[in-house]
Amino acid sequence: MKSRWTWCLPLIASVTLAACGTTGGGGTSKPGPSGPAGDASSLTAYHWKLRQAFTPAGTEDQSWFVDSTHAPIELNFIEQRALVKNLCNTMSAAYSVEGQRLNLQKPMSTLMACNNNQLMMLEQKVARILPTTKQWNVQLGASTSEQPRLTIQFIDGTRWQLEGRPTAQTKYGGAPERIFLEVGPQRKTCSAGAGRQECLQVRELRYADTGVKTYTGQRENFYSEIEGYKHVAGTSNILRIDRYKRQNVPADASSYAYVLDMVIGTSIENPGK
Repeated sequence: MKSRWTWCLPLIASVTLAACGTTGGGGTSKPGPSGPAGDASSLTAYHWKLRQAFTPAGTEDQSWFVDSTHAPIELNFIEQRALVKNLCNTMSAAYSVEGQRLNLQKPMSTLMACNNNQLMMLEQKVARILPTTKQWNVQLGASTSEQPRLTIQFIDGTRWQLEGRPTAQTKYGGAPERIFLEVGPQRKTCSAGAGRQECLQVRELRYADTGVKTYTGQRENFYSEIEGYKHVAGTSNILRIDRYKRQNVPADASSYAYVLDMVIGTSIENPGK
């Protein structure tokens, strides 16, 4: 049995590497959350997904959405860069905040080919409007059941309204530890307390800052799940993981939460060779 690894990035150990809806009508905003206004730290505390968009005249604008099967535009504010996801490519731009003024620079983008013309046109439209960002406002929820809302207004009067989902760091509190795990191609039945489950087969990897592998652990059962990772049988993946220490952990639960940062290598089993 042979397999060939496909690598996403040449320097896999660096923590600074970049990653290779239906709305109401009538031009009326959906009811917003009832909590207090957020400050600049609220931008980085959530993943922001576009829920409504409005033209300069104030009418609802569906041209910022592809269709109901495609995830809407998502904004993430990380280390003074705004990342735009769910387009053909991942787009990023340096940003700064001055009171209610939000300044975004001309975005950079990965160069992956895209066979969806509508999505490519949307990507080009987003690239044009981002540097014209003017104002921002965050309204927080009064409870954990209320999603916060980010409103962004552009120079021409275009307006976006986005809903926030807590980032892992907000959810778990505190910075993560960065680790690398190689996930084997098949799950195996394992004993988990009083029951049995299908466990991922993983081993820890370590790398020098140059990307050279310095350690390979033993393969073992992985009793947790990895947020953001969907395993496909017959495929091995090397994952860059953010591991968070959990608070108030039940006796039979893991002390850590594992969140996928990115897939940096993939290998598909070829049983015929």
